Amino acid sequence: MAKFDLHLHSNNSDGSASVKELVETVVNSGIKIFALTDHDTVNGVNTAEKLIPKGIKFIKGVELTCKVENINCHILGYGINPENKELSDLIELGKKLRRQKLETRIKYLKDVWNIELNKEELDWLYSRQSVVKTHIANILVKRGLSDNNVSAMKKYLDDCKTGNTKFDGNVAVKTIIKAGGIPIWAHPLGGEGEKHLTQEEFIPQLEIMIECGIQGLECYYSRYFMSEIEFLKSCALKNNLFISGGSDWHGTNKTVPIGRLNTEDICIDSTQINLPIN
Repeated sequence: MAKFDLHLHSNNSDGSASVKELVETVVNSGIKIFALTDHDTVNGVNTAEKLIPKGIKFIKGVELTCKVENINCHILGYGINPENKELSDLIELGKKLRRQKLETRIKYLKDVWNIELNKEELDWLYSRQSVVKTHIANILVKRGLSDNNVSAMKKYLDDCKTGNTKFDGNVAVKTIIKAGGIPIWAHPLGGEGEKHLTQEEFIPQLEIMIECGIQGLECYYSRYFMSEIEFLKSCALKNNLFISGGSDWHGTNKTVPIGRLNTEDICIDSTQINLPIN
């Protein structure tokens, strides 16, 4: 009967907290099982492992930004070996793809909005391991151009066409497995700020993702109603998929509290998931 949260982000990707601050938050929140799942990087997992106090279970993870046919999706990898060569090579490719996307967005801000980032801002962006829209949006908020990063992204960045810079989901799944991990489809009904899929819309996508090789669903999620969670659990059980869950915590970069696994804030413990992670 332990609290868990298997979807957390540090400032190695788009979270606000350092790995040390993240671990401290986990401890203070009473969570006993957690995973660090930064976007397209594993840079923080070894650091986190060294900071884990007795009585808390840590799972090395990653969240890969993917595309499977016409499905834009995020695939979580649990229990991965961060030193695996295939995973390292894929992450290195991801850095190049994100750099292309970053440069496209920087040019878009200048050409469309007449917003030119200064050297200090550019140096900060280019120094990061994994850059996403949130980082640019935070700069715009600091400049006073928007009240928060969500509205900044919507106004200044969402219409910027960056092309497909996502991983091939089939490659991502195979790579996670080669790295000793379990590939799980993150927030499969839709993530932060996205319109949720209906049951009728979801089933065809689930069939495609199963064919791709996913082994589980993130059924418990901070933005899902319990009715949505129960639907996802039934799909997982029907298709012999693992059941996982996480808040998608980003510190102050999102409003979701750590450990929140549904919209109703109903307490969920680790007996509700079935991931085979020792």
